Amino acid sequence: MSWWCSATREPWSWAFRAYPGIWVAMLTLIAGYGWSWHRHHRGGSPVAPCDRRKRWWFALGMAVLWLATDWPLGTLGAGYLATAHMVQYMLYTLVAAPLLLLGIPDWMVRPAVERFRLGPALRFLARPVVAGIGYNLVLIATHAPFTVDTFRSSQVGSMLLDVTWLLSGLLLWTPLASPLRELRHPSPAVQCVYLFLAAGAIAMVPGGMLTFADFPLYRTYELAPRVYGLSAGDDQQMAGILMKIGNIPIVWTVIFVIFVRWAMRDGEAARPAEMAASAGSGSG
Repeated sequence: MSWWCSATREPWSWAFRAYPGIWVAMLTLIAGYGWSWHRHHRGGSPVAPCDRRKRWWFALGMAVLWLATDWPLGTLGAGYLATAHMVQYMLYTLVAAPLLLLGIPDWMVRPAVERFRLGPALRFLARPVVAGIGYNLVLIATHAPFTVDTFRSSQVGSMLLDVTWLLSGLLLWTPLASPLRELRHPSPAVQCVYLFLAAGAIAMVPGGMLTFADFPLYRTYELAPRVYGLSAGDDQQMAGILMKIGNIPIVWTVIFVIFVRWAMRDGEAARPAEMAASAGSGSG
């Protein structure tokens, strides 16, 4: 039994592998969230409909996070397939992170932010330019061959890689989905351009390097036992393609939602003015 997923030379099989460290980490996050919820509502105050939705968002985010970390995907990504490694990364940063942010209410984080005076630092990190650069620096650094081969070789290193990915995903989505309203950028146009550049366009560069490399870049996956005969070169190429275009459905869906809400909000704002204008012309 291993504490966390890590690279191994054992042939791949679908035999279940237990990772108690992952279970403890996930259950700790769930317990902390539940305890905060109980403490906030222990006086019998009614739960707002928006807070009920947040509980579902958090539950879904935790489910995705657990899926990406534990067996079998975590095992495959840590020591067998670069493609599974890339799927993990995308689940952490593009799915679990925004769902978790949507699931955390303002009252759960604001007291800690005020107590430890984190407001100025968070406002700086939430700037689109800062968040976008930070996210992509993590993307490039954590997918460099030296980083992958060094960190995937141990359980602690693999855990640090997972945590870093999740934190970078939270950073990426803070200007759009932060629990604290003041950290979200107010302009829908800026949000759309930011998300396209930070999570869509820049990732094509390292993705292209993986796709068109003439030889395997990662020793971890080149020397790993083969899974269903998939060669290391083909595996790396699939991982690169996934990095290049796998984010497109998520990024463009979110941009579409932002655009629709923007149009609806402008339409609602313009309606009173149109009604007043029509009423004025009628009375005249």
